[in-house]
Amino acid sequence: MKIGVLTSSRADYGIYLPLLKAIMKAPDMDLGVIAFGTHLSKIHGHTVDHIVHEGFPIVKTIDTIPKDDSPLDIAESYALTAQQFAEYWSGEGSTFDVVLALGDRYEMAAAVAASIPFGLRIAHLHGGETTLGAIDNTYRHSISLASYVHFVSAEPFVVRLKQLLDAPDPLVFNVGSLGLENIEQIELLDKKTFYQRWGIDLNQPTILVTVHPETVEYQNNQEYSAVTSEALNTLAEEYQVVITLPNADTMGSLYRERFVELSDNHPNVFAVENFGTQSYFTCMKHAQFLLGNTSSGIIEAASFNKYVINLGDRQKGRLCGDNVIHVPFDKQRIMEAMKKLKGKYWNGGNLYHQVQPSHKILDILRTHLEKQQ
Repeated sequence: MKIGVLTSSRADYGIYLPLLKAIMKAPDMDLGVIAFGTHLSKIHGHTVDHIVHEGFPIVKTIDTIPKDDSPLDIAESYALTAQQFAEYWSGEGSTFDVVLALGDRYEMAAAVAASIPFGLRIAHLHGGETTLGAIDNTYRHSISLASYVHFVSAEPFVVRLKQLLDAPDPLVFNVGSLGLENIEQIELLDKKTFYQRWGIDLNQPTILVTVHPETVEYQNNQEYSAVTSEALNTLAEEYQVVITLPNADTMGSLYRERFVELSDNHPNVFAVENFGTQSYFTCMKHAQFLLGNTSSGIIEAASFNKYVINLGDRQKGRLCGDNVIHVPFDKQRIMEAMKKLKGKYWNGGNLYHQVQPSHKILDILRTHLEKQQ
């Protein structure tokens, strides 16, 4: 079985890792990675190198990085991505038995949309979810509508996705969150090794921060980025603040510039371009709590017994555990939430956890693809 994997950023690649390893070990499967998006961007760490370093075969790279992050730049990048993938799917890309697509980013949606006329079978991971504060919500649903089989991360998404697809008997399976399998598989760094690699001492009380722009009401990002920077500047008086810089989204450069400036001017603030999964989870393990609006706060943080201050509406509508505290982009509210969480750790389990989702996914692909061949 020839399996293609679409990966457009460090975020989806990190989630894919257990599945990529499982495919590589399977004697009846042949893996081909298609890397595009910010994987090819020097500004974002040129993370395609990580894929090569870890030994996964890249069969195609497609460079469609937007010139900037205005709505026009994102729309033009979507169009360019769709055009280049149309050429790929019409030729060598047509030989895959199934192509995996994860998540909800615009470039992932463009790659999948281009596959529709060619009848490729797309397997979508993390469909059925809702993020009302991001245009990704629309992209996610469009990927689902174009897909042949669906692997969702929790039972409520099975119901929602079947409603969206409006098909007689859609292939929708609840396998849990694939990214959580990383926690069981990856050997995390000790604090000394982490310090040697990043110059960050996790013996200090630490907040892990990941903030992306809101892409529905994108005009508010000027205010939101300023509020976030002010709050972090104040938090840095008491905590070590470790910031992972945002991906390429509409208005993302506003946050990136403020975070880099804050890091340059404050000895207790660190801005990191690309931790990689091992270092990111190591930092999460030792952090006091998380702050931001990233899916890792919604999904992975509970497995590390962490509380999360979730900012704004980007993740609005998502299934959350009680470890997630929702706060608007308001400095006073952020500081109040921080005081409530001081010294507290979550012990209520993880709504997204299941055992070995990668094995479940491969078994389902074997069953349902063989029936079609």
